[in-house]
Amino acid sequence: MLLKLASLPSGRVAKWVVLAFWVVLLVPAVMLAGKLSDVEENDNSAWLPGNAESTAVVERADKFGLADTAPAIVIYNRPGGVTDADMAKAKADADAFKGIKNVVGQPQGPLKSQDGKAIQTVVQVHKDKTGWTGLGKTVDAMTDVGKKNADGLHFYVTGPAGQASDSIKAFGGGGSLTTITALVVVAILLFTYRSPWLPLVSIMTVGGALSTSEAVIYLLAKHTGLVVNSQTSFTLTVLVFGAATDYALLLISRYREELRRHEDRHEAMAQALHRSSPAIIASAATVAVSLMLLMLATLNSTQGLGPACAIGVIVGLLAMVTLMPALLVICGRWVFWPSKPTYGSTGSTKEGVWTRVGNAVSGRPRIVWVGTALALGAMCLGMFGLKADGLSSKDQFTNKPQMAVGQEIKDAHFPAGSGDPIYVVTKTASAQRVSTALADVQGVAKVSPPIVKGSDAILLGELKDNPTGDAAMHTVKRARTAVHRIEGADAQVGGNAAIILDTQNAASRDDKVIIPIVLVVVFLILALLLRAIVAPLLLMGTVVLSFGAALGVSSLVFNHVFGFAGEEASFPLLAFVFLVALGIDYNIFLVTRVREITPLRGTKPAALMGLSATGSVITSAGVVLAGTFAAMGTLPLVFTAELGFTVAFGVLLDTLIVRSVLVTALTLDVGRLMWWPSKLFRQQEPPQSEAPQHEHETALHGA
Repeated sequence: MLLKLASLPSGRVAKWVVLAFWVVLLVPAVMLAGKLSDVEENDNSAWLPGNAESTAVVERADKFGLADTAPAIVIYNRPGGVTDADMAKAKADADAFKGIKNVVGQPQGPLKSQDGKAIQTVVQVHKDKTGWTGLGKTVDAMTDVGKKNADGLHFYVTGPAGQASDSIKAFGGGGSLTTITALVVVAILLFTYRSPWLPLVSIMTVGGALSTSEAVIYLLAKHTGLVVNSQTSFTLTVLVFGAATDYALLLISRYREELRRHEDRHEAMAQALHRSSPAIIASAATVAVSLMLLMLATLNSTQGLGPACAIGVIVGLLAMVTLMPALLVICGRWVFWPSKPTYGSTGSTKEGVWTRVGNAVSGRPRIVWVGTALALGAMCLGMFGLKADGLSSKDQFTNKPQMAVGQEIKDAHFPAGSGDPIYVVTKTASAQRVSTALADVQGVAKVSPPIVKGSDAILLGELKDNPTGDAAMHTVKRARTAVHRIEGADAQVGGNAAIILDTQNAASRDDKVIIPIVLVVVFLILALLLRAIVAPLLLMGTVVLSFGAALGVSSLVFNHVFGFAGEEASFPLLAFVFLVALGIDYNIFLVTRVREITPLRGTKPAALMGLSATGSVITSAGVVLAGTFAAMGTLPLVFTAELGFTVAFGVLLDTLIVRSVLVTALTLDVGRLMWWPSKLFRQQEPPQSEAPQHEHETALHGA
């Protein structure tokens, strides 16, 4: 029955039906995929914790016209000292800013710094429904005004609006990221297959999967309220390219083996699908379910990322078990040119590198796995240097855009908190009491008079410290304690400093809730797949150890090589989900092959045969996935560089060390106890000498 189902995409007639179905599907999918950016939500609501106090302030501040505004802090700088002409230009610019679309209210300033070397003007910019995109256009227009006839006066736009503008430019590299990712995959596949045609078929299939998943996500975002943003888009691209190509590698490897055993390529593909589908489906299910668990997050950006990326993985799976088989069978054996697998051939008889690795490990497996585990444990120690409490606005970029330069000049010449206050929304009757309490809070420089709209009032508190620093976070905590004590005031504290604090708190909560659930769910999937308990426990232990090692090494690299200031609050959770879900893939590919061979040869010989049979394809898959995530480093953002490096390093660690050395050594040492309490554990293992050679070949090649 399973073989009949597996043969459907590669049937003599069905292959053309499958191809026609995908062609018809891709026509509207490509059109809809191009609209995905239209439904991206890059304003605060797309990133904030849904139930946080700062989120409530955004909603309550709507009536004051502040909910959808961001301050653009305009900085002029002349190291030799600003002149009267400079002040006149800044005043003329402020008047000109008022005529720019989305600039609201009266600009504050221009104000000369006490040392006379800089000028500051604060402009409120309305965030229209386009979010970051609208802010970016407004900031660009302000920059055109400010730099015109500057005569050596340096001009920068910083603050939240400036940061949003530079962020959208950085995220705008999504198109180039797709191109770079595709080129990375093609280069690796060319080296792997040494064929110009197999990479082409793979990229065509992956491209179809990406467009289809983007179309599905667009429809869900437009009609069901699924929140997607720029982070979702570039992560989806990398994940679909990496995961789907991995599935293609596993399928093509099996197909190549079966072509040597079957004269009819349709039968060969049916067998290849039958043998490889359980591992591919289990792998995709593990990744998709793990990603769906991100919906439990309170951080909106993390919550929306999960289902979108899960859709990408599922669509990638469907493409690889339907469209890819159809294309390969339609093309015939020549698609492997110049090294076509002929019927009856045996492939390379040379002892492979993974056979030699297995032989080396088998000598003293206990010493090998204990030593490897200790080495990985030592690498985990670097996690103590992790600083995942958020990044200041100027530290979020790997380069130095204008907002970062402007922020440094602002910090050098003006009070750190000027231009980016905290907001306190309260009942009008309590406004004066709240104002008095806020003014007494340590870290608050001054409080503006309350703005009243009906029954509510809003106050702005200027901070003494940088709004994105730790000191400002403590000030927000003190401010909330002070105003919450006022009976009947219904006072809430928001603003950028409060948003950062609430984001940190939400990320900490998400780590504690989601990570244990992901571990339990992945364990259950493995237990169902392997019908055992011991093997899943050991595999989970190796993956968690690998994650810790990757995070520890990454922390050291970020601190001492790249010189990054820290990590975003959501970084540990996303790195965990990607590394555990994707890292377990390679264990699934290996151990399902070992389990397949065990009834014929016994657990220990099967461990070596499984490593030998899957070593090259898993290594290629790991290199592809690492390459796609490493491509994230081409975006000039610290978050993408850190996530890309950590996942790429962790995947290579899983592929080259954990799967090949640690898991193999554990399997050799534990023996058939791996399969407890399944039937395979209770079954008497055949002596190796009694297994005929043809059974060895059958097991190794997956018949």
